[in-house]
Amino acid sequence: MTLRIVQWTTGNVGRAALQSIVERDDMELVGLYAFSSDKVGLDAGDLARLDRTLGIAATDDIDAIITLRPDCVSYMPLFPDIEHMSRLLEAGINIVTTAEFMTGAAMGAEARARLEQAAAAGGASLFGSGVNLGWIEYLAAIASGVSRDLRSLRVVEQFDLTILSADGNQDDFGWGRPAGDPGHADDVAVGVSEFRDAVEVAARVLGIELDEIRYDVEFAHATRDLTVAGRTVAEGTVAGIEITWSGITGGSAVVELVARGTLGTSIEPAWTTDMGYTVEVNADPRVIMRVDFLPADMERVTAEGMAMMGTVLTASPAINAIPAVIAAPPGIVTYADLPPMTANVATRRRDG
Repeated sequence: MTLRIVQWTTGNVGRAALQSIVERDDMELVGLYAFSSDKVGLDAGDLARLDRTLGIAATDDIDAIITLRPDCVSYMPLFPDIEHMSRLLEAGINIVTTAEFMTGAAMGAEARARLEQAAAAGGASLFGSGVNLGWIEYLAAIASGVSRDLRSLRVVEQFDLTILSADGNQDDFGWGRPAGDPGHADDVAVGVSEFRDAVEVAARVLGIELDEIRYDVEFAHATRDLTVAGRTVAEGTVAGIEITWSGITGGSAVVELVARGTLGTSIEPAWTTDMGYTVEVNADPRVIMRVDFLPADMERVTAEGMAMMGTVLTASPAINAIPAVIAAPPGIVTYADLPPMTANVATRRRDG
């Protein structure tokens, strides 16, 4: 069975998703939604920067997308639009998304209820994931399966974000804000509130009932004026951020997600960034797991290739989940509700 898929937007992550869709034997790209009016009418292959056209023109008409009756929409704008998502779900179209969504809790009770009602009305499912948030928390929870007497789970992400500093996803962090700027911590909390969803999902996979979810943030500051793309980061302003979301049960943190990002090394405190993920399962026995991502061809890696790898990492958990999401019961579904998901086998490359 070939699944009929629409790609929604062709930003950095959307392009990676579109490329994955057209490479798979079990999926067919049948439509493309463009957010920008200057992309309307352009061929999907050109927008995805493929070496060929696909014969599918981009549209900004949601009714035209619904008329296609796709099995699933790969929904990847920078920010989610509840009305758009609800219309798709009500039309019976499943959604996988990387748009800062996992359970909908971070969006608020009203938005979450709207999506649940839309999914129930259309008999469709909604699933959200990226590499983080999403996949790494799921991996960490599964890693506890070799132990007993689980006491806590901790995931630490550490990256130097200089290469991505101009990306719109970095706006929430407030790079370059003055030290002690009033409201900065609260603004960051709002900008990364979707990590509450990730804590909630990790707890569901572990079978843990949380009493509350707590947030904390610490800042590091530039020791000199920094030259980074798209940002003004003067000496003494924020150039490092460490965010912690903790799921609390019985007064103790049983799920802890830590994200440390820096803009280079000229910061105080002199934080290090290990450029990867560390998973710590505090159980019997303890599990310490290092997760790194490397280019497929290390000999030909470029800065552009490294950035592209990041978009693939974000898009792939959602694309690989499409068959399971289509088969899932209606509603908002998470890793706790779906079977294990893997990459598709590269039959085309192998046969060639």
